[in-house]
Amino acid sequence: MNVFAAISLTKALNRIATLYKVVVPDLTLSFKFASSSKLKTQIENGADADLFISAGQKQMNDLTGKFTDDATRRNLLVNKVVLIVPQNSTKGISSFEDVLTNKVSLVALGNSAAPIGQYSEEIFKSLKGWDIVSKKAFFGSNSKKVLAQVESLSVVDCGVVYATDAATAKNVKVVAFAPEGSHKPVVYPAAVLKGSKNPKAAKAFLDFLSSPEAVAVFEKIGFGVVK
Repeated sequence: MNVFAAISLTKALNRIATLYKVVVPDLTLSFKFASSSKLKTQIENGADADLFISAGQKQMNDLTGKFTDDATRRNLLVNKVVLIVPQNSTKGISSFEDVLTNKVSLVALGNSAAPIGQYSEEIFKSLKGWDIVSKKAFFGSNSKKVLAQVESLSVVDCGVVYATDAATAKNVKVVAFAPEGSHKPVVYPAAVLKGSKNPKAAKAFLDFLSSPEAVAVFEKIGFGVVK
């Protein structure tokens, strides 16, 4: 069974797959992790996928009706958006507002197709500084690419990523959470796909993602679970 999932879910879903193997030993789970926008495009182009878990509502909404079994759609998880800097940074960056100042020469952001990029743009527009920030932005295709830019200790002064990705990194530190109300809630929707060859298995795995065992994994990594 093929699960297409936002790349920020890599660690959690791989752990959960191990748990699920005990429950359903005969099922082979195959994960495709990438940016939600890339996965959405692949599904639209006929990719062999059974279940889609997006890091943003827009990508799931674009598939609604034609590609998703809408009766199975549910909001699964929530995440937060944070500003990170290299562990040894001496720039004095401590807030999203600082990105608008000369403390920051280059900031790593997700591109406009990626949910993390869309959330980042919303944040800086709410701070009336997107025109400034967009001119000194280095764009990546997803949150993990942004994280890698900051972790590599290159010329990037800071980056905007999901809190769960920042929690897995060793060479960065979180200096700020996005200001309250500055962006749409980071909600991960999931749905079985109409073209699924394994719709019952996909629905069963989706149900398992709300089980106490799976919830414990998500929460340990830093996700919130939609009740």
